[in-house]
Amino acid sequence: MSGLPRILLTNANTFGDELQRLLHRDVEQVSGVEQTVAQVIADVVSQGDQALFSYTQKFDGFDAEARGLEVPLWRIQQALDAIPAKQREALEYAAQRVRLYHEKQVQESWFYTEADGTRLGQKVTPIKRVGLYVPGGKATYPSSVIMNAIPAKVAGVKELVMTSPTPKGEFNDMVLAAASIAGVDRVFRVGGAQAVAALAYGTQTIPAVDKITGPGNIYVATAKKQVFGRVGIDMIAGPSEVLVIADGSVDPDWVAMDLFAQAEHDEIAQSILLTTDEKVAGNVIASIQKLLPTMERAEIIAESLNNNGAVIVARNRNEVIEIADMIAAEHLEIFTEDAQTMAADITHAGAIFIGPYSAESLGDYCAGPNHVLPTSGTARFTSPLGVYDFQKRTSIIEISKAGAQTMGQQASVLARSESLTGHARSAEFRLDKP
Repeated sequence: MSGLPRILLTNANTFGDELQRLLHRDVEQVSGVEQTVAQVIADVVSQGDQALFSYTQKFDGFDAEARGLEVPLWRIQQALDAIPAKQREALEYAAQRVRLYHEKQVQESWFYTEADGTRLGQKVTPIKRVGLYVPGGKATYPSSVIMNAIPAKVAGVKELVMTSPTPKGEFNDMVLAAASIAGVDRVFRVGGAQAVAALAYGTQTIPAVDKITGPGNIYVATAKKQVFGRVGIDMIAGPSEVLVIADGSVDPDWVAMDLFAQAEHDEIAQSILLTTDEKVAGNVIASIQKLLPTMERAEIIAESLNNNGAVIVARNRNEVIEIADMIAAEHLEIFTEDAQTMAADITHAGAIFIGPYSAESLGDYCAGPNHVLPTSGTARFTSPLGVYDFQKRTSIIEISKAGAQTMGQQASVLARSESLTGHARSAEFRLDKP
């Protein structure tokens, strides 16, 4: 259990290839996942609740047919009342900050009228019903409930349906309490690909939704991919990852612990340090060796760092920026004397944490911005989960008679150039006859 990440030097001839291998690592290659998930979805579509009963008995070990798939409202309230006061206070504090941040993202409808009376615009409306998947089993994530549910409710989603696997049929009280605080409307104890299928297609008990959000394992991610088109999804999230850019201005123990904070998620998480100073690299490695034995999840951290971690030593600041944009990390921490300037110069990252006190773990729970972030380099083209993911936009087109004369002539020319005479004549019928 060395827990030592590999060291990559940008001045090495092999650096480019080594970096690509690091970034394009194989993740959870499970034989037959696509086929297995497709069969699960087909079973849920054809059998409805009966398929959910069977899979829930198989994977979670409880009789959902006898005990029911839906968690009653009294049980959710009971969980909120049962958790310790400090935990409830922390959940409410996080919810308040997340709500305040996301209220600033709300988009409004807009319209304008042209000189000839034509009226154009965009109507913004909330998605009607959203499904939230919350992981369960090995770990429980009340923070995921808050980060998914609150933006949906801020957007105006009318019904938020939550599903989560529950070993032996029992929910974690913190997860249920978070659901209550965040405004979740209905909760079901079903997980895996079968839960995603139920949300997408509906069963006798679980209503079909319009969009599914929330993280999960490879089976959940694959199911979301397969039902996309039937419903919307937020994103296909990969393993958690952090890139830390540091110079000598930050305590190396802080850097090591931030690398641990990502690595402890699971063995396929990725933690990378990027610096221009070999001394900084050495100090952080020394801190890793010192602190790793003190960690409760030391074995997971060690395997993650061994297999997927790295310390990259760049030649200059320009290389640091170039490499950071190439990695496009889910979480980017910048602990340098010019942190704000460097943050402005970097284009690709899911979330940027500026300055030594901006620990990524604070962003996971209560800073305010969403912790559902693009992974595996997808920050190059996608964004964190937000209120905008729960609103849809409809174009409004109200053309005046005068506007139809001008536009109709131009549309006719363009339509005939595409040999679409039906389009052309539709426009021409509205032209004033000479």
